[in-house]
Amino acid sequence: MSETAESLIEVLREECLKRGCNSIKGLSLIFRAMDIDYSKRIVFEELKLALGKLGVKLSENYLHILFNALDINRSGGIDFCEFMHMLRPPMKQCRVDVINEAFEKLDVNKDQAIILDDLEVVYSTNARRHPKFVSGEWTEEQVLRNFLDSIDTPGNPDGKVTREEFMNYYAGVSSTVDDDSYFDLMMRACYGLPNRGS
Repeated sequence: MSETAESLIEVLREECLKRGCNSIKGLSLIFRAMDIDYSKRIVFEELKLALGKLGVKLSENYLHILFNALDINRSGGIDFCEFMHMLRPPMKQCRVDVINEAFEKLDVNKDQAIILDDLEVVYSTNARRHPKFVSGEWTEEQVLRNFLDSIDTPGNPDGKVTREEFMNYYAGVSSTVDDDSYFDLMMRACYGLPNRGS
């Protein structure tokens, strides 16, 4: 990717972050606002209109460079996965590593997707501590389903979370945590991962 394309993506990322879109759900809202015809993809004209509304002024040439950088598969439209992949906040390798470690633990059957069956094996103890389970409002399955849906692609949950969706979710969480050690500690505590060096 050219230096120009990277800097244009950074401009768009910064505009999204200014609007509080530092999570997968926040970026999903921006994506849906850009997708005027509800086709689940953003075409060039939609991107141009959306950037105008955001107050981002780019020449036609720079708009084309940005659009082409976001349209990774060259389909003529930017789908949500492409949008997320390019706009999620960058993370240090130590954060990527602990996120991958958590994914590996949750993916019990090692099929590169987390499904309800996986969570029932490794996350049910956490589910039984959830306030809605404790109060009797939700069953364990409802707690686990809610957890799975919260990490799944917003607006399009399919009952399984891929590694990319998991990474997208935690890239958003990561952008709200300044300290690498605290992020690592939080992930390890949440998923019962061994401490580094253990």
